[in-house]
Amino acid sequence: MRVGPKCINSALMTFLQQMAEWLGPRRLFWAMRFYPPYLGAGIRVQNIDPSLRFIEVEMPLRPWTQNYVGTQFGGSLYSMCDPFFMLLVMMRLGPAYLVWDKSAQIDFLKPGRGAVRARFDVSDDQLKRIKDGVEREGKVNPVFEVTVTDLEGLPIARVTKTLSVRRRNRES
Repeated sequence: MRVGPKCINSALMTFLQQMAEWLGPRRLFWAMRFYPPYLGAGIRVQNIDPSLRFIEVEMPLRPWTQNYVGTQFGGSLYSMCDPFFMLLVMMRLGPAYLVWDKSAQIDFLKPGRGAVRARFDVSDDQLKRIKDGVEREGKVNPVFEVTVTDLEGLPIARVTKTLSVRRRNRES
C-alpha cells in the first residue's frame, strides 16, 4: 500500500512520511523498534495488517520500565500507545490530509505486572466518516480508544486519543 498520491509535493511531506513512502508503511512500523523511547522500553510492533486497518504492539516489563512498586510505569504504557492511531489515519488518508494528535487520556484499570499488549484498529467505516466529515465541515476530531491488556487479555489501561484531521491545502 502506498502512503499517498504522487501528485502531492514531497516538500510538504515530513521526514517520517518520506521514510514511509520509501520503505513502505510496514517496514517503517517495524523500524520503529529502533526509536530510542521504544528501544529502551522494548516496545515492539508484533503484527501489522497489510492494508493498515490495525497494528498490534507489545511491551515487556523491564526493570527500567517499572514504577516504584514494580509494575508497568504509566508513562511507558502511554508511550506504547501514543503514535499509532495518528500514524494509521495519516498513512491511510495520504499526504493530502493533515493529521495531528489533539488530546489524550489514560485510565489505569489495574497494575501491569508483566508484559502488555494493545491492538489499534481503524476501520474502513471510521476512515470514511473522517473523510466525509472533512469534506462537509473542513476539519474533524475523531476519537479512538484502545485497551492495553496483559498477555491473558485482562485490561490494564484504557487510552483515548482525539485526533485533528483536515485537508492539507485548507487556507488558515
